[in-house]
Amino acid sequence: MLAALNASPFRVCCLTESMANVRQIDFILLDDLFEMHSGYVLDFSNKTFAAFFAEELNIDIDHPAYQERGTSKANRLRCFLQKADPASAVRTLQALWDYREAIGTARGREETVPKAGGRFLELLNRIQGRPSSPVEKPAPAFDREKVLQLAGEFGGMMTMAPHARGYAFEKFLKQLFTFYGLEARSAFRLQGEQIDGSFVLGAETYLLEAKWQNQQVAIGELHTFHGKLEQKAAWTRGLFVSYSGFSPDGLYAFGRGKRVICADGLDIYDALNRQIPFNKVLESKVRRAAETGESFVAVRDLFP
Repeated sequence: MLAALNASPFRVCCLTESMANVRQIDFILLDDLFEMHSGYVLDFSNKTFAAFFAEELNIDIDHPAYQERGTSKANRLRCFLQKADPASAVRTLQALWDYREAIGTARGREETVPKAGGRFLELLNRIQGRPSSPVEKPAPAFDREKVLQLAGEFGGMMTMAPHARGYAFEKFLKQLFTFYGLEARSAFRLQGEQIDGSFVLGAETYLLEAKWQNQQVAIGELHTFHGKLEQKAAWTRGLFVSYSGFSPDGLYAFGRGKRVICADGLDIYDALNRQIPFNKVLESKVRRAAETGESFVAVRDLFP
């Protein structure tokens, strides 16, 4: 009988609330995002709600196991999220967020939840990083003091002398990447070339080029960095961070389909100010590059 229970697709329903990956406090945000206060979820009917879970997630949201708190759509969703494993909870929340964004765009809705995107991505980060054992002390959901510290350091660099600022910028970026779990390494020198650092995103290694200068980065610097990547392993990718941004002509001439994604100072400012995890910023840039071939898309366009 135990073997049958473990094989059941509803085995997760036997978990206690103490093991839940989505906490009661998280529903303060989720209720606002998905309009769950009156028992509804977004604009779903019972029929379309069941169809969405079946088609998008291969989940039977009408199963009695998810009706312990009541039969409304909101209560079934709350029950499911508190019983699901972290990967399933994240996949479900991301699917609902994508649906929310799609209907919001189609209907021209203004965002009503303060800092919705950043707060939602914070929650996904916490769920994905939660310890597997309930007896372990969980890490803080989000260290806002550290974010404020990083924002202060970023602003403080504006008054530095150019040479000192360049080194400070590299050090700052290593802190930023490390804080968001990107396994950052400091600058290193190979024969004939300088690499400003590296990090790991989604099991892929990225080399870093960082510049803080008054003028925008032009085509020559982009090609030089791309040439460094072409001398490395075929799977090596790159991130070019330019405080002053990139010239439109340079980006156009650089073309599409390259192994480089780009970020500027405004991207960093927006990510810190809006509390958008920087690993999610980079993931979104990579996805947009894969979809469109564009090396640079601003945070303000990725997270409107």
